[in-house]
Amino acid sequence: MQAFASANRRREGVIWKGLVTWMERMDRIGAGRKTVSGTEEEKRVKITWMDRAENRFFFKETLGDENLTFKGVKACDIVIVGGGAAGFFASIVCAEACKGASVTLLEAGAQFLSKVRISGGGRCNVTHACFDARQLAESYPRGGQALIGPFQRFQPRDVTAWFSGRGVALKTEGDGRMFPVTDSSQTIIDCLVGAARDAGVKTRLQAGIKSVTRTADSRFQLLLANGETLTCDLLLLATGGCRSGEAVQLVESLGHHVEAPVPSLFTFNLDCGWVKKLSGVSLETVEVTVAGTSLREQGPVLMTHWGLSGPVILRLSAWGARILQGLDYRFSAQINWLPKMNAETITTELSKRAERDGARRVVNTPLTPLTARLWEQLVLAAGVPLDTRWQALGRAARHRLVQQLIRTELPVTGKSTNKDEFVTCGGVRLNEVNFKTMESRLCPGLYFAGELLDIDGITGGFNFQAAWTTGWLAGCAMAEAAKSRMT
Repeated sequence: MQAFASANRRREGVIWKGLVTWMERMDRIGAGRKTVSGTEEEKRVKITWMDRAENRFFFKETLGDENLTFKGVKACDIVIVGGGAAGFFASIVCAEACKGASVTLLEAGAQFLSKVRISGGGRCNVTHACFDARQLAESYPRGGQALIGPFQRFQPRDVTAWFSGRGVALKTEGDGRMFPVTDSSQTIIDCLVGAARDAGVKTRLQAGIKSVTRTADSRFQLLLANGETLTCDLLLLATGGCRSGEAVQLVESLGHHVEAPVPSLFTFNLDCGWVKKLSGVSLETVEVTVAGTSLREQGPVLMTHWGLSGPVILRLSAWGARILQGLDYRFSAQINWLPKMNAETITTELSKRAERDGARRVVNTPLTPLTARLWEQLVLAAGVPLDTRWQALGRAARHRLVQQLIRTELPVTGKSTNKDEFVTCGGVRLNEVNFKTMESRLCPGLYFAGELLDIDGITGGFNFQAAWTTGWLAGCAMAEAAKSRMT
């Protein structure tokens, strides 16, 4: 009654019906206490938050103000915008760490975790088996330096442990990529969705944000696409890359600056008929150079019906995202098909072939590790006729073949999105964010996580790792902020 009288002094016009309503609710929750299970500490925590939830509901229904509570306990509303890896993970971490906060996750699309679903060809490349923070940071063309500290707090080993603790085992493949042992992204989705549900996170689909403004009491007011408004104390933006003008406008409206977004992790379109004939052919190690630049990468390549793909191309596109955009994605790609051999070594090998297999046709005796189909096209591209035999391969033709093997010039005419790993470089400027908490340095109570930041990694699970790490940091920090607000 004393608590009620205190509230009565702050709100005029409270009628007897309100008191009866409150007393009925207290009777019900009192009975509910008897059914609470767990250790004494767990019971205490559960009962405390049952009380807070009931008090809050009472004041909203009866007094029209859900922020008034008994026992000096205040409510704290947290809204997370973006139902991808970073946003989902942050919501779970926050809700688990602060049971009393109201955590709401908003997703503009029709499903959560859409990129998780398609990553790794539907297997979900969760992270990468690199456990040294500084070495891990080297796989980020942008943002690596800023991530060293965060990786020292939450890195691939922690991600593995987090999923393992929830019954999801990960495996490591030869190239360091880590996947669920089920080889199904649905395993990861089910784990995250279940964890969010168990933590009490409220999730909403098709809830896009049109605008965010600060209120007089330093809260955030969100206008949804459907015209609905929401108000919260803490706000996390994890909307993914700033590919749309709406995302940029949202960030800038809160006082932040955005590095112009451009595509990263894309494949190369080629205007070269003989390469397209090799669709499906792959090679474990080649070296690709962008003519006229310092861009150079080694790794696996895959020929496609539109041009070139594979890890070496994706890494090259990531490191060269802004340079290639400046070239309008039109340049010469130079490929060394045998990077472990130099011109002299290859010339010697060709001479041995002429002595040993003089009567055989050149196109029928490929150099290891080149495939028969690729070798044939390279021989033809060097101007060597199909019926040429080794013993008839002259010095000039031999030189052309060597040059073709170490420096094939391919005209790139554009790019294609790698749908499994679509990433942008660019985003919120990193010097405007505190990387210990992921809180804005310009707008207190505002947090960022994931690809919305000017951070992007190469292919191999690195972008998901940045999402888990920044989401974890933001979730922990928001939970601590919520606790301080509610005391």
